[in-house]
Amino acid sequence: MTSDLRHAPEGPSTPSSNVFRVEVAPHGCFVCGDLNDHGLHVPLRVGDGRAWTELVLTSSHEGWAGVIHGGIIAALLDEVMGWALFQQDCWGVTAELGVRYKAPVTVGQRVRVEGWVTDVHRRIFHAAGHVVDAASGKVLCTGEATYMAAGEAQRAELQARYHLRLVPLASDDLALTPVGVR
Repeated sequence: MTSDLRHAPEGPSTPSSNVFRVEVAPHGCFVCGDLNDHGLHVPLRVGDGRAWTELVLTSSHEGWAGVIHGGIIAALLDEVMGWALFQQDCWGVTAELGVRYKAPVTVGQRVRVEGWVTDVHRRIFHAAGHVVDAASGKVLCTGEATYMAAGEAQRAELQARYHLRLVPLASDDLALTPVGVR
């Protein structure tokens, strides 16, 4: 099965009414899990072939003074690109990740992190993503990744463990909670 998704739209998307909140059983993922005391606890949305989150990172996420650590940005991109696979009915693990930093993400800056699948070859999924300033739409960082899809048995096991549900949202319920503000 090959999909020609290389021409995914670039730039921030405007979600349609076909938007879902990702719900999973409590787990310890650093980015999206709620059991990791040191994690980001990022709420995720999926729809229209994309996964995204909008958030504000705090000084506890900085590298240089006032600038968010690049590893945090890479983790966020990996997360949204990985969640974009679910719209292709896939659970996968990251095989390769590349990140290009174009401008600093600063402490207190509201950003939107988006990912989408660009190509599929059997069990290999390619995805792209970006981090944009939520106010201006300026691209701050881009990423590309390759994911290896889980086999059928492992996918069923993961679904049973995590109880993934995509909960439909009304267009007026798209707001996300900033990281560090609970």
